[in-house]
Amino acid sequence: MLVFAVVVCLFALSAGQPSQNCLSCICRIEGCQGQIGKCRMDVGSLSCGPFQIKKVYWIDCGRPGGDYQSCTKQMGCSITCVNAYMRRYGTRCTRGRRPTCQDYARIHNGGPFGCRSSSTLGYWRKVSRCCGGRCGSELTDQLKYGPEDPQDNNAVDQILEYYGSKA
Repeated sequence: MLVFAVVVCLFALSAGQPSQNCLSCICRIEGCQGQIGKCRMDVGSLSCGPFQIKKVYWIDCGRPGGDYQSCTKQMGCSITCVNAYMRRYGTRCTRGRRPTCQDYARIHNGGPFGCRSSSTLGYWRKVSRCCGGRCGSELTDQLKYGPEDPQDNNAVDQILEYYGSKA
């Protein structure tokens, strides 16, 4: 039984986090660079920062940075929060299967079980278009310097820097 518990824990840890490419596209869909330092009302509650994180999401990701708005208005703390949220809910939503970018995007948009909700399919289509079909791969030149909003390239660079500092 102990061996089974260890295997389950290791599998859950292997779920990891979204690829750089996937995370960058989620950021772009949420407004990314244009939302750093900002909060806005969205569907009856406040959403803050480059990933438009709500307070309940921030609580679920472990309350990094000590304060909701201070954390979520910054790129680095927001990335930490998103990755922690995905580690927490990724395999829960997929019932143990290793999550894909589609799963991560839909969880980000629809909460812990968003990967199972048809209401998140439109959001996934936006993320998929951004990725150009390469949502699970490393960041591509098309994503970084493609037809999307050029002001977001700075935010993409910040995401790359964050991942580089974790290597």
